[in-house]
Amino acid sequence: MPFAFARRAVLAIVTSVTLAAAPALAQDDAPVVAAASDLQFAVKEIAEAFKTETGKEVKLAFGSTGNFARQIREGAPFQMFMAADEKFVKQLAADGFTRDEGALYAEGRVVVMVPHGSALKPDEAMDNLAAMLDAGTITRFAIANPEHAPYGLRAQEALQHRGLWDKIQPHLVLGENVSQTAQFALSGNAEGGIIAYSLALAPEVKVQGEFALIPADWHDPLLQRMVLLKNAGPVAEAFYAYMSTPAARAIMERYGFVLPKAE
Repeated sequence: MPFAFARRAVLAIVTSVTLAAAPALAQDDAPVVAAASDLQFAVKEIAEAFKTETGKEVKLAFGSTGNFARQIREGAPFQMFMAADEKFVKQLAADGFTRDEGALYAEGRVVVMVPHGSALKPDEAMDNLAAMLDAGTITRFAIANPEHAPYGLRAQEALQHRGLWDKIQPHLVLGENVSQTAQFALSGNAEGGIIAYSLALAPEVKVQGEFALIPADWHDPLLQRMVLLKNAGPVAEAFYAYMSTPAARAIMERYGFVLPKAE
C-alpha cells in the first residue's frame, strides 16, 4: 500500500538480543521469544518473575510484528511469537510455521502522547491536533510504520476516523516499531505521536510527557495473540503457559492491556 509520507531513515531497535545471522538454538538453551514492541516493559517484568519462580530463563527480542513474521518465515530461531495483531499468527499457522493458532493474550490500546513543553495538548478526540493542523503549526508527528507495525496501522485508522489522515501525512515521522515511535514522539523534535498505551504507562516513558487514550472504537481491535513455533522446547512451553498465570496477568493489566477471560 503506497503512503505519501515524509519518510525519515530509521534504525531498527533491538531491545534485548540481536538475532541477525544467529545460529539455530539447541532445545536446552534459553529460548528466544519474539515479542511486539508494545510489550517491551510488561514482558520484561513477566520474564523476570518467570525466572524467579521457575529458575528458567527466556531471551526477549522486541520489534514490529510484521517484521518478526517475515523473519520466522525466513527461518529465524525464535521458539515463541507474541504478536500485536493476531492475523500474523493465524497466517503463520495456516502455512505450517507454528504448532497451532496459539491463544489470545491481550487487547492493546493506543494513545496520543506529547513531550513536556509541546504546543500540542493531548485529548482523546484529537481536537487540539486538528486545530494545530488547520493552523499549520504541526511540524512532525510520529506513528509506527503502518506497513508492518499493527500499532501504526491502528494509528492510521484512528487518524482516518477523525478526518486528519490526509492533512497529517506530510508531517509524519515513521518509527520502525511502536517503541521507536515513542522515542520519536518524545524526542522534542516532534509535537507528539500515537503510541501504545502500555508504553505510555511505563514509568520510564510516563515521566517524559502527557497522553490521552484514543477511543477503542476509532480503530480495529488490537487483538494480540501468542503462539509456540515448531521448534519450541520445554522452557518456551513453560513461559507460554506462564503468560496465563495470575502473576503474569496482573503485570499485563498494570500496563493497560485488556485481558481475555481466564480459563
